[in-house]
Amino acid sequence: MAPAASTTGHYDVALNRREALMGSSGPMALVKNIRVFGIACFACIGGLLYGYNQGVFSGILTMNNFMDHMGNYDSNDPADATRKGWLTSILELGAWVGTLLSGFFAEQYSRKISIIIATGVFIVGVVVQATAVSAGHSSILGGRFVTGMGVGSLSMIVPMYNAECAPPEVRGSLVSLQQFAIEIGIMISFWIDYGTNYIGGTGDTQSEAAWLVPICLQLAPALVLFGGMLFMPYTPRWLTHHGRESEARRVLATLRGLPQDHELVELEFLQIKAQSTFEKRTVADKFPHLQSPSAWNTFKLQFVAIGSLFKSMAMFRRVIVATVTMFFQQWTGINAILYYAPTIFSNLGLSSNTVSLLATGVVGIVMLLATVPTLFYIDKVGRKPILTVGAIGMGTCHMIIAVIVAKDQNSWASHSAAGWAAVAMVWLFVVHFGYSWGPCAWILVAEVWPMSNRPYGIALGASSNWMNNFIVGQVTPDMLSGITYGTYIIFGLFSFLGAAFIWFYVPETKRLTLEEMDVLFGTDTTARADFERMEAVNRDIGLKDAVDGEGGGVGSVNEKEKVSVDQSSE
Repeated sequence: MAPAASTTGHYDVALNRREALMGSSGPMALVKNIRVFGIACFACIGGLLYGYNQGVFSGILTMNNFMDHMGNYDSNDPADATRKGWLTSILELGAWVGTLLSGFFAEQYSRKISIIIATGVFIVGVVVQATAVSAGHSSILGGRFVTGMGVGSLSMIVPMYNAECAPPEVRGSLVSLQQFAIEIGIMISFWIDYGTNYIGGTGDTQSEAAWLVPICLQLAPALVLFGGMLFMPYTPRWLTHHGRESEARRVLATLRGLPQDHELVELEFLQIKAQSTFEKRTVADKFPHLQSPSAWNTFKLQFVAIGSLFKSMAMFRRVIVATVTMFFQQWTGINAILYYAPTIFSNLGLSSNTVSLLATGVVGIVMLLATVPTLFYIDKVGRKPILTVGAIGMGTCHMIIAVIVAKDQNSWASHSAAGWAAVAMVWLFVVHFGYSWGPCAWILVAEVWPMSNRPYGIALGASSNWMNNFIVGQVTPDMLSGITYGTYIIFGLFSFLGAAFIWFYVPETKRLTLEEMDVLFGTDTTARADFERMEAVNRDIGLKDAVDGEGGGVGSVNEKEKVSVDQSSE
């Protein structure tokens, strides 16, 4: 294996030079890039909508008035459990379709326009759901499928938009905003359900507004996102990739708050151009019949490129890591909790739907808080220990719940303490997921791929995530009504299997170079070819000369230059 220094290349030297100009990461870096931070926060309304939809239906399903309108699609009869599953899981099926289409729209029409399109689709879906007062379950099924297409696309495109607008020193923080926005959306949806459940009373007098308000409230942030994105910039990376280089320079300078001729802007622009040229040459090298930038070729490329990941054993091992990790993430049962929490808490003996909704609200809070430590320790502790400990913790919680339910499910009235113990185990389960498989699974899936395969590998992992999400959402009502405590045994066993998979099959990937990753997965050729291709690009576009200091480029950095950058960013 070559030494790390020799494999860094001029692209990474440029990153180091840029950090010397701009300064390191941290809270002050966010202050210096306050304009980008604001844009990223605004775009993360898409994550808020995604999270809100993940959680809002769990409470609606248990509202008396909604059950009256849905008939046998939302009843307590075990024979109707499959229909109830469709009301929930149809969103994930739509999201799976939206994920498959998002890559094409983001590349062909830009990240900005794709967010607007996805938000428009989302709004249409919400409006269709609002007609359920007269149309019944048909409009919920159709509307949630369309809404799912919107949130599935947003879940892919918003992080891409934020990453491409952000400078390297704050990119991780701004991309992680998406995860926070999702969990904030989940938490908000749980507490809105709890509040609106009282509209008209909690019994037979309950108003239609009790469930229409949570559904229609989504329109407010969605309309803000739809209208506001019209005034947001295109990403410099997309503009460069589509030959609009002068506009890309202008947008980049505006985002950084610096003049267009500033060396920091020039250096970052050359890095963006290098990455764009690298991707074009990779396509020309691997898929020459698709290198013409037509819409049809762009659409076909993502599927052809994903298919190519199955053609070598080294790549297939990566496919297994990405898809199976996402399989186990969903089969820990996390979305069974998020989608059916009030139903689960009611089955655990809580006295009323109101108390069940209150317990569900706690789920949103503890999951949000549990995620925070991982952001600070993931690169120090590593992926494998966090994922393994989290999976063992979740599996243990499931098994304890199974024992309690098996023992007391027919006598909750006289064993209320046991019921609350089971509820506490659900909360502890969510804590274990929040610090481990929530954020870490996505990090692992993103970093195991060589540069030239990363977009397609992440798309494959996301596809596995949404499809398993759909299956779990569909079968959970049947499992809860048919095998009761067996539901928790199954999720517990899958959690333990997930721990074993991570510990014995998945390599530790923290702080590894792409070349070192290739050795771990059984070859050292793909990343080496990428490295050589990128070095050729750096020479051709002038990035090598810039970082070497030739021709008046960014050859040296002194305190005066750093101060001027700091002042220009204020």
